[in-house]
Amino acid sequence: MAKTNKLQCDSDLRARILTMDIAPGQTLDESELTQEYGISRTPLREILQRLAGGGYVRLEENRSAKVESMDLGTMRVFFQTAPLVYSSIARQASENRTTRQLDDLKSVQLRFAKAAGERDARQSGLLNHDFHEIIGEMAQNPYLQAGLRRMLVDHTRLSQTFFDPQSDGDVERVRKAVEQHDAMIAAIEKQEPSVAVDLTLQHWDLSRDQMEKYVRPDPLPLDVVSMKGHRNAI
Repeated sequence: MAKTNKLQCDSDLRARILTMDIAPGQTLDESELTQEYGISRTPLREILQRLAGGGYVRLEENRSAKVESMDLGTMRVFFQTAPLVYSSIARQASENRTTRQLDDLKSVQLRFAKAAGERDARQSGLLNHDFHEIIGEMAQNPYLQAGLRRMLVDHTRLSQTFFDPQSDGDVERVRKAVEQHDAMIAAIEKQEPSVAVDLTLQHWDLSRDQMEKYVRPDPLPLDVVSMKGHRNAI
């Protein structure tokens, strides 16, 4: 039972962080977590160590664990790096993929398409994470794979805005993302690296603007108060 609780805790904390049920920068209370998941502090700390290694949480000496933040500096590096990593992985995945990995990718894609069609933002984000993680495994490049896994933590958190459509245009973008996944699978299966890279960059461009909304606040509504007569206001 304890082993089951430990596995559940590990899996659940990852999902809660990825879907921002636990917010970036939030402190994790060990006492609360041990009670919630029915495990002792020792296995919980082992889980937190693994989560820290994957970029989910930050551990500091004599301080409680905190969920990794998504500050402006981190986001700037993320948006600069993501297309480079994704395109490199797509190329090597096309060259090195196995039949088993293709089957796994197609299985995840079916579930992703269903979740996206049902506008289930939480499940869509998690399955999109799994989709890109499998492509990372296909590349068989431990250096790129380590970077991808860290990057996917932030990408999945940001994607909650993408998979929560608020307009017809947003719905169309999600539908397009599903189509692009199918095309990427086809290119990888046919071992067409240049096509896979091109599709991957199109896929990145599709979601980039929506994800940037997380770090780009909406402008203040200037019509709330008339600016006339307030020229000297501070």
